[in-house]
Amino acid sequence: MSFILIDQPRPHVTLITLNRPERMNAMAFDVMIPLREALEKVSVDNETRVVVLTGAGHGFCSGADQEDAGIIPNIDGLTVPTIALRAMELLDDVIRALRRMHQPVIAAVNGAAIGGGFCLSLATDIRLASETAYFRAAGINNGLTSTELGLSYLLPRAIGSSRAFEIMLTGRDVDATEADRIGLVSRVVPGEQLLDASYEVADRIASFSRPGIELTKRLMWSSFEAGSLQGHMDSEGQAQLFVRITTQNFEEAIRARKEKRAPQFRD
Repeated sequence: MSFILIDQPRPHVTLITLNRPERMNAMAFDVMIPLREALEKVSVDNETRVVVLTGAGHGFCSGADQEDAGIIPNIDGLTVPTIALRAMELLDDVIRALRRMHQPVIAAVNGAAIGGGFCLSLATDIRLASETAYFRAAGINNGLTSTELGLSYLLPRAIGSSRAFEIMLTGRDVDATEADRIGLVSRVVPGEQLLDASYEVADRIASFSRPGIELTKRLMWSSFEAGSLQGHMDSEGQAQLFVRITTQNFEEAIRARKEKRAPQFRD
């Protein structure tokens, strides 16, 4: 059985599904290592313009697998402290792989996104949720910290520091309605419409310029780390000039408006 499914439901859209529904798609290494490999593979698939990430069954990802963590590769001869470091590095690599993808990634959060699964959803670029979705920073409930896999970096930037502190320190559930209200997700839709709604967003994104999409994703993320407004504006300006000067996309957009048709960006 493959724990990661890769499909192409529409032209230029790739669906990646965590496929261990009987364990709520928990983050066993047998699931996360193939996920990282799938993300890296799809990232260099030039037919893919947008990626949708979801979970099979009733959950998106329930975080750490508390029954069977799976096999950590290449640990022969290592002691427990070093094995723990290697294990966290493997999981961190999944988050970094999402950020490195050339394509925007839409999380179709179809159910529980708990602990590391919450982090996984936050590492995507756009989040849509079903009415049954909920989010939990679960580390604090397990006697640990809620700071894992970039959560303490990503969550405050998504919803603000005060809300992030409260959610991370209480370990409470954030249901779909609240997630929509505080901006954790961009939209909540009935469960049976979740993938179609995600594909509609993907189709619109895929209709635009490839470098325009890729540079927008890069600059949106880099804005969180910018040292100053001026420095980031300089980067934005260079990206805009790069696409403007090296393509005929702007001219095509003007022609298309005059001719009352959709533009065909050929970059």
